[in-house]
Amino acid sequence: MRIVNPERLDAAVRAIESGELVVVPTSRWYMVCAAANNDDLCRKIFSGKRRPNSKPLVYVAPSLASCGERFALTGEARSLAEAFWPGDLALLLPWRAPEDAAAHRAVGSPALVTVAPGILGEFARRARIPIAATTANISGDADPGDRGPAITAQEVADFAVSVGLPISVTVDGGICPAANHMTIVDCFVPEARLVRTGLVHQRALNAALNRPIES
Repeated sequence: MRIVNPERLDAAVRAIESGELVVVPTSRWYMVCAAANNDDLCRKIFSGKRRPNSKPLVYVAPSLASCGERFALTGEARSLAEAFWPGDLALLLPWRAPEDAAAHRAVGSPALVTVAPGILGEFARRARIPIAATTANISGDADPGDRGPAITAQEVADFAVSVGLPISVTVDGGICPAANHMTIVDCFVPEARLVRTGLVHQRALNAALNRPIES
């Protein structure tokens, strides 16, 4: 595994466009990334993380505009996206085209979609392929001493070795300070519904939607 600093993000872009696994930091923790339409590579992530196939990877869209080209956004979905993207919010959205859903099975249908801030967002904007991402750790409660997702490049390296995940490049963004998940909202249903709380809190969602959002 090669470790590069954020100024060499192009090295990570070239690697993922070449069909390799890349790890990119966020404010929350480090994320393992692959081409969202590369089933073989995404299966390696699921296998290495021991992640159930029923838990999709997140689709990191380059922008709200590009998201609207692939996914159908309700009025509430657009209100949430305009309020919090780029940011720590993921929306469950229906694909516009069935063939796109079939070509991106790792991110599910409906797909879990975000527009990310920071280095991950810049990475998605520079890459010429769709990005799927997930935290760098074993899924669920691996053991009582599990530290959770990696928050340093060294923890990424330790994780990769422990599970045999062939990570090509890790972008070292230092220590990730915000140990919390993205908030997930289901926008596949008629009224947006809170699936998982996270950094975007419920009062903020309520304010964006002008109504209490239910879980």
